[in-house]
Amino acid sequence: MVANYIKKIEIDSLWNGRKRISWQLNPEVNILSGVNGMGKTTILNRVVDSLHRLNKRHADKSDGTAVTLTFSPEEADEVRYDVVRSFDNTMIPASIAQKLTDGLIRSELDWNLYELQRRYLDYQVNIGNRMIEILSSGGADAHQEAMQVSKAKTDFHDTIDTLFCETHKTIDRSSNELMFVQYGERLAPYRLSSGEKQMLIILLTVLLQNRQPYVLLMDEPEASLHVEWQQRLVGIIRRMNPNVQIILTTHSPALIMDGWLDSVTEVSDIVVG
Repeated sequence: MVANYIKKIEIDSLWNGRKRISWQLNPEVNILSGVNGMGKTTILNRVVDSLHRLNKRHADKSDGTAVTLTFSPEEADEVRYDVVRSFDNTMIPASIAQKLTDGLIRSELDWNLYELQRRYLDYQVNIGNRMIEILSSGGADAHQEAMQVSKAKTDFHDTIDTLFCETHKTIDRSSNELMFVQYGERLAPYRLSSGEKQMLIILLTVLLQNRQPYVLLMDEPEASLHVEWQQRLVGIIRRMNPNVQIILTTHSPALIMDGWLDSVTEVSDIVVG
């Protein structure tokens, strides 16, 4: 059975076994804060590793690596999830980059966009097939129902256009691939700024889960984002998918300024022993 969200995270051994973690989560937004060196990223990484093994059927919910996950419902044995990490300027080998999109893919950000582009094409096909199926049914409300199927994608396009309006970039809605137009010139997403790429990766990741219940884990998603975008980020994600559970680490006060203060947990508050 697939879970709707994670209720509790327990890690029995951190810092050479000196401490353990017990973190009760809420179904919507969970923000882990703390100074550098407190273990925020370590905690997130341990959870991600556990989820990977669990969904690959290599472990149970208490996976033998000191991580125990409690789901809702508790009898669930897996959960849908995606991971978005903060990015640096890590370059991928030129030999690989040259083979992909004429060498436009040069960094870790670009590589993530490349993989999301492939998922986006599948998403487009699935949406198109579903709309054809509905319209072919001949039902009285078929047109309205078909438009509702495509609404999430339309809202995603509108959101990106609004965020990128100051640089006059808009999504090319005539393209099956994710392309942009700026002053009449078509741009591949690899030509966006690092902040634009980061925001696009986050929101595209949310879109591709198609409003299903799932867990989105993010490590310092504010990297490269303008402070206004940081402030709006969590709210935008929740509007795109009200069924998502967000678990993120951050150093940024801006991320909690838009009504998420009650969702913040300090690392020191979940350390036991």
